Formats: sequence, C-alpha cells, structure tokens
Amino acid sequence: MTGVKRKKNSVVWRKINSFHCADIKQWCLRRLPILEWAPCYNLKENLIPDTVSGIMLAVQQVTQGLAFAILSSVHPVFGLYGSLFPAIIYAIFGMGRHVATGTFALTSLISANAVERLVPQASQNFTTYSNSGVLGLSDFEMQRIGVAAAVSFLGGIIQIAMFVLQLGSATFLLTEPVISAMTTGAATHVVTSQVKYLLGMKMPYISGPLGFFYIIAASFACYCANMEYTYGLDVVGHIPDGIPSPRAPPMNILSEVVTEAFGVALVGYVASLALAQGSAKKFKYSVDDNQEFLAHGLSNVIPSFFFCIPSAAAMGRTAGLYSTGSKTQVACLISCILVLIVIYAVGPLLYWLPMCVLASIIVVGLKGMLIQFRDLKKYWNVDKIDWSIWVSTYIFTICFAANVGLLFGVVCTIAVVIVRFPRAKTLSLKNMKELEYKVKTEVEGENLQQVKIITINNPLVFLNAKKFHADLMNTIQKDNANNQSPDDINKHEQNMLLNLTSNGTCNGETPQPYPNEKYSVILDCTGLTFFDYTGVSTLVQACTDCRNQNVDFLLANCTASLKKAVQYCGHLESDKHIFFESVSAAIGAIHLNKNLSKFSDHSEV
Repeated sequence: MTGVKRKKNSVVWRKINSFHCADIKQWCLRRLPILEWAPCYNLKENLIPDTVSGIMLAVQQVTQGLAFAILSSVHPVFGLYGSLFPAIIYAIFGMGRHVATGTFALTSLISANAVERLVPQASQNFTTYSNSGVLGLSDFEMQRIGVAAAVSFLGGIIQIAMFVLQLGSATFLLTEPVISAMTTGAATHVVTSQVKYLLGMKMPYISGPLGFFYIIAASFACYCANMEYTYGLDVVGHIPDGIPSPRAPPMNILSEVVTEAFGVALVGYVASLALAQGSAKKFKYSVDDNQEFLAHGLSNVIPSFFFCIPSAAAMGRTAGLYSTGSKTQVACLISCILVLIVIYAVGPLLYWLPMCVLASIIVVGLKGMLIQFRDLKKYWNVDKIDWSIWVSTYIFTICFAANVGLLFGVVCTIAVVIVRFPRAKTLSLKNMKELEYKVKTEVEGENLQQVKIITINNPLVFLNAKKFHADLMNTIQKDNANNQSPDDINKHEQNMLLNLTSNGTCNGETPQPYPNEKYSVILDCTGLTFFDYTGVSTLVQACTDCRNQNVDFLLANCTASLKKAVQYCGHLESDKHIFFESVSAAIGAIHLNKNLSKFSDHSEV
C-alpha cells in the first residue's frame, strides 16, 4: 500500500509541477513581451533598418533629454539618464514595437510644478557646488532631482496599482477627442513656458491655475517696456560624465507630490497608449492596454532610483521611428547604447549648447500635438458634441493643468453617454440579426456568392465601437476560414435564396462559401440611432479591413448625416460605391456586378 500511495503521490506531484511550469511560461510570455519577439528576430531583414532608426533616435533622445530636463527644472544631465533607463525597461515589458519611451514634455512640465514648489529657485543662494557630492553637483540640484525622482516613483507606483486592479479595460472612456484636446492644451502650456528661453527673457517660473495667461502677460510686458538689455547667451553649462550609484528617492516627500504623481501617471499613460495603439494599428499587431500600465509603471519606478525624471512615449520620437523604417524595439536598445556613449564620453562637450536651441527643440517636438487644432473641423463635421467636448477640455487644460483637463473630458464624456443612451435599445451586438443570401450565378460551375446582412439596432459610439469591430471581423473570418461546402441546390430555384438565421440561435450549421467565392457584407444601419467620431472611425476601419480581405462592404439605409460623416472621416475612394438606399438595392448591385464581371471575362476570351 505504501508503494501504491507513493506512486500516486509522484504522479500527482508531476502533474502539479507540469501545471505550474506551463502557467509560469505563459505568464512570462504575457508579461515579458520581449520573450515573444526576440527569439524570432530576423537579423538579415531587421538589423539594418533598426540600426539606422536607433542612430537617429539617439540624436533625438540626447537633445530632447537635455531640453526636457530643463523643462522639469532639474540639471540637464538627468535628462540623459531619463533617455536611457526607461527605454530599456519599456523594451522588455512594453508591447509597442515602434514606441520610443524616455523624457516627455508633458510629464516634465507636471513634475516641474512639484520641483519649483518644494525647492524654489530662491534656495539656490544657500547652496554651493561640492566635489564630494554626487557628480560634483550642488545640494540644490540634488534636492531638485530628488523631488522629480519622487514624482516619477509615485507615478509609477500608481500605474502599477492600476495594472493590478486591471484598469486597462477602462481606457475606453479616454476617447480620441479628449486625448487630442488634453495633449494639445498641455503642448500649449509647454510652448508658453519656453518663451523666456527663446527670447532670452528673465522671468520667474509661473504655474497653477491661469498660469498660461500670466506667462503670456509677462512676455508682452517685457517686450513693450524693453525691459531686457542682456546680450549674453544662456548655455547648458557643465555636463558631468558617468552614471552615479543608484539611490532611493526621498520617501518623506511622497505625500507632498501626490497631485503631480497622479498627473504623471494618467497623462503619461494616456499619451503613450495612444501612440502604442496607433503603431499597432499601422503595423498590424495588438497591444494589451493593461500590460502598458505595467510597462510604463516599471519605466518610472525603476529609473527613479537612477536620478531620472518622469518618462513616457513622445510623438516626435515615435514618428521618427516610423519614418526611418524601424521594425522592432531593437532600435530603441541600439539608441540606448549610443546614449550611454554620450553620457560617458561626449557629455562635457555639450557645455556651449545654447538654451534657446533646446527651447526650439521642445517647440518643434510638440508640432505633432499643436497641429491637432486641425481636428476641430473634423469633429464639427462628424459630431457637434465631440467638438464641444474637445473645446471645453482644451480650455480646462490651459486654464488649470493637463490632469484636470483630462478628468474634465472623461466626466463630460460619461455625462453625454448618460444623456444620450436612454434612447438606445441595446449596447450589445449579441442581439443583432443576420441574413444570409445565396446568389446563384448563371455559369456552369454554379459558384455561389454569400452576402451576409447584419442589422444594427444600437448606437455606434466609443463604448461599443471596439466590440462592434471585433464581432464583425470575427464573423467574417469565421465564415471564410471554415469554407464548408454548401448543400446541393436545385437547378430550378431562383437566383436569390434567402436563409434567415439568428445570431447564435440557429440549430443547424450556417452554409459556408466556397474557398474561391466572393464574400460580401451589407450593414443595415436602420437601427443606428446615433453615433460619434469614434464610432464612425471604427465603421471606416471595418470597411478598410474588409477590402483588405477581399470582402465587399456595403452600407444600407444610412441617414444623410451618417453618409456625410463616413465620407468626410474616411476619405473613401469615389469609385467604390458603398451607400445604398435599401438592402434590396445593395443586393441588386452585388448581383449586377457579378454579371458584369462574367460578361467582361467572356469578352476578353
């Protein structure tokens, strides 16, 4: 009996061990994306473009690191550290293959509020430089970077806590108009803060509510009164070489930087997630919203022990990776090697770099955010409510702060949904009806063309736009993948055979198209009560995805406002007619195109 028990215990133990090993492996692949793409890295195809992109990215990382460190009110050398460590951490944990993480203008501006409040400029007179200190910097500079590192540490902890609470799924509340308005307003703040460096003015740091307008007023007064007579050119100054030993941020001031930490956590994550999702959409891969919380949280927590300011992904650097043909995060790792060379060898040569040049780099780097003003026309033509949310969010951002504007935009979005959705029948696509038409051609082969008609009985807005797109694509891909042979059809039947089914309630199997047959989808928009910009964008994306899969996509029973919004938002080709007055008209057009195609083939023969 003892032997039998021992044998059973050993079997159970092996099963437990195998179960745990499989779980651990799956967890590592899910939480360490580098383990998924690194083993499959193609040196022959990807190394050269990644190297070129890494070199160009390193130039941006160094210059923007210096500039954003000054924007964060700390010594420029700490911007170089902020361009190194966060990029390495994100390359390991992040899922955006074309996202360049490092110093960021918006998070730098937010952390500057804490730095200037806790370690004001006036306290510099009471500190001196000391060769015995870290990097030979004064106590004043070390106190300032301590505050910035504390903001980065606490902001990262907040992001990790959001990851643990699985709040990534709540990002659907961050609609495109809210993100666009918040980033544009924050970019406006940053540009006005650089006026004194661009024009060589001596002005105190101004923050808080309506600080945007006080900067503007001070600049105008200096110009009108000709108050500035200084002809000296401000330069960066001494850049120490090397990286100091790690040191924990001052934990005793965490309670005093909670507001800035939340701002860094939310604003940095929102801006970075938008870039990651954009790159994933452009290059056909997926990004886990919740995993991004973990990646950016660790990119703030770990570097805070190496005297780094808060980090996030920047639009200018990401656009640079696009333009130079980057393939993977190897480009960012190569740039880190070059930044490390700058830190140890080239740093002291940057002494004479003018401050006005760094200010210009900041302003130019925000060009992509500032031109989002052009989105106002788009929102006005698609949905007036989205336009109103954009304008109000922008005003709140420039009057108060980026995190306040972001919170206001989310609250407005929720309020609008609460007001508008009582008119809707349902938010789920599970109850949508599906019609399947079989169109029999007149050729001897009797190939069948399947036309699936999907009726929407709910609004299409940011709440259900993602699910609508996923359900539609899954339905199409499932039908095309199965490719089951249809039942024999009597030759005396009519050309159009109607098979009415319900989504998920049909007992029999749905007839599937032949592998070589044409597949069409007609979206009946009779029940589409209202829509917003996100919904229209998703509709246009669904049309594009269907065409890429050689699937015809047609819209029936659309209102005039929906037609206008889709045409304006999608820039669809004029030769592709997708709008029809009714479902029957759309079916007739499909059948006519089938006959025309057959006639054309016969003519060529």
